[in-house]
Amino acid sequence: MRKNTIDIITLGCSKNLVDSEKLMKQLEANGYKVTHDSENPQGEIAVINTCGFIGDAKEESINMILEFCQAKEEGRLKKLYVMGCLSERYLKDLQSEIPQVDKYYGKFNWNELLADLGKPYHPELAIERHLTTPKHYAYLKISEGCDRKCAYCAIPIITGKHVSRPMEEILDEVRLLVSQGVKEFQVIAQELTYYGIDLYKKQMLPELIEKMAAIPGVKWIRLHYAYPAHFPKDLFRVMRENDNVCKYMDIALQHISDNMLQRMNRHVTKAETYELIEQFRKEVPGIHLRTTLMVGFPGETEQDFEELKEFVRKVRFDRMGAFAYSEEEGTYSAKHYKDDVPQAVKQQRLDELMEMQQEISNELSHSKIGKTFQVIIDRKEGEYYVGRTEFDSPEVDPEVLIKDEGKLLHVGSFYRVKVCDADDFDLYATLLS
Repeated sequence: MRKNTIDIITLGCSKNLVDSEKLMKQLEANGYKVTHDSENPQGEIAVINTCGFIGDAKEESINMILEFCQAKEEGRLKKLYVMGCLSERYLKDLQSEIPQVDKYYGKFNWNELLADLGKPYHPELAIERHLTTPKHYAYLKISEGCDRKCAYCAIPIITGKHVSRPMEEILDEVRLLVSQGVKEFQVIAQELTYYGIDLYKKQMLPELIEKMAAIPGVKWIRLHYAYPAHFPKDLFRVMRENDNVCKYMDIALQHISDNMLQRMNRHVTKAETYELIEQFRKEVPGIHLRTTLMVGFPGETEQDFEELKEFVRKVRFDRMGAFAYSEEEGTYSAKHYKDDVPQAVKQQRLDELMEMQQEISNELSHSKIGKTFQVIIDRKEGEYYVGRTEFDSPEVDPEVLIKDEGKLLHVGSFYRVKVCDADDFDLYATLLS
């Protein structure tokens, strides 16, 4: 156990990671040594930043808390604090069920931890972070919360209403990160396309991205978690006209059958969804679309599922994830619908959908053989340098493996490569320059 050392453990999404990075910076400014490693905790204080989105994530968070409680009971830890989405949502339950934790904080009041440690919050460091990602890329959170009321989703319950960050503050953060060596920005929010409505009374995502793209040193901008209804169409022009805005869009569509979309409270129709995808591909040639789909939502019939399969077959998403519906307490669907699709049927539908997508992904990957791409190098692993194209987000998308043939490649630098082989998940390439 190291004195004056604090371990931060982050669970859940990249939005949580940004909060952890901001806390780490504040703690360091107050003289602490801070580590970000749940596998090898060394400090006398631990802070667990929890996720409370779905059942599996909640379970992981609780197991992690209990593991650290045991370390505290065995004398390997002096203080344990918990923050984030789980404690935002279940504060009273956690306080009574796991009292060994010294204090619980929610998602938005984590800076109170500093006061409880007898340290000040440094407002001059408000946009600064201790990056836990490789130094050439960072996640950039542009808003918190969500005003959409999708029937299945607990996020608005946890995070509250959508709150956009002021544009100048975001741009100042981008400039600061560029000065520290960041070249690639993963722009994130619970719901990107709503950005600006609360502050500026209109959708401002296209203007924000255009201004970001104009900042010297910003090499790649990638957009995550858009919503299909009322999509800001000027973003097509921004993506088309700015080479450093990646031709990539992460847009969770959830389903395609009008029956399901209506029951899910998605405010979009099957026809509008197909039209939006067609527009993307027409207006932004070469764009790679990532989506997430849900099976087994209450009331999903075989016909609904057949429509979903046809959708996946027709659209041929470049990247696709799927999950089976799990009821979340407090949501509209938990209150108004019976979870009536048997678990075995949910799993069978999920397997079928992912099997279809695996074939599509394999075909799309193999179609890249012989083509040239620019890649950014993330790391060296064994006999390969591992990089990504503009169509690949860190940790969730395929990677490009370049065999080490004696030429030193620098992490965080860009290279031209030619794809020579592919498998289900990754591309293999040779170096051109």
